[in-house]
Amino acid sequence: MRRINGEITLKTEGYIIRGGVEGRERLRLLSEVMGPSTRALLAEAGIPAGSKCLDVGCGGGDVTCELARVAGSTGRAIGIDRDETLIDIARRESNQQRHGNTSFEVRDVVEWEPTEQFDIVYARFLLSHLQNPERLIAVMHRHIRPGGMMIIEDIDFRGHFSEPDCPALQRYVELYTRSVQSRGADPNIGPRLPCLFQDAGFNDIHLMLVHPAALRGGIKLLTCLTLESIAETVLKDGLTGEEELCKTIEELDSFARNPRTVLAGPRIFQVWGRRS
Repeated sequence: MRRINGEITLKTEGYIIRGGVEGRERLRLLSEVMGPSTRALLAEAGIPAGSKCLDVGCGGGDVTCELARVAGSTGRAIGIDRDETLIDIARRESNQQRHGNTSFEVRDVVEWEPTEQFDIVYARFLLSHLQNPERLIAVMHRHIRPGGMMIIEDIDFRGHFSEPDCPALQRYVELYTRSVQSRGADPNIGPRLPCLFQDAGFNDIHLMLVHPAALRGGIKLLTCLTLESIAETVLKDGLTGEEELCKTIEELDSFARNPRTVLAGPRIFQVWGRRS
């Protein structure tokens, strides 16, 4: 972890999910699961044509490209992320899809000083990995022009449930929560978002709630992939043993593949507000 002037940067130990090429495949599935609700959020928030948009912690760039589409040919979207591999993938995929009004940069937003302000600044599932989310919100606020919007999607990890009860799912939620909390981050930050917006000086604040659930595919597969993606971290943290973890993964996978079971992921809080 590094500090600048006593403030924690985004380069913390809070992000426990595997990145790089393997991480991109998980993010691709995440985008499929979240795509409809994120598009509905952007439509409800109302992004004007011609907007300059910034996607913070953009990962594989799926939402960056959606922001660019909504902003239209007279607008543009920049995606920034610390993961060089993901940024390379985002650039390549964006070029293949001929998104001419997108660009991607390897950046830590806390350290970055852009030469312009943005109409829209967006982040999805980032604040819940940070030790100091208030710091990031303050930086994002600074990068928004007066009258512009910040749009955040983040989780309340306690929202998982299943029918029938699935001990492996409960164990997964426990492992994820303990690992994130041990790094000083908050995997249940979602309900706090409106107050964080208010404390940062945003007004005209709105909230929507999304809770993905499935009988097959979608959030079921994503839950299994996420458990596999944090396996190395939770083992390193000493939260479980390899044998127990393999058993949990197998049991969760078996539960998810059963079309007679219901699995719901975390509650997702979608919040947006304007800078005065």
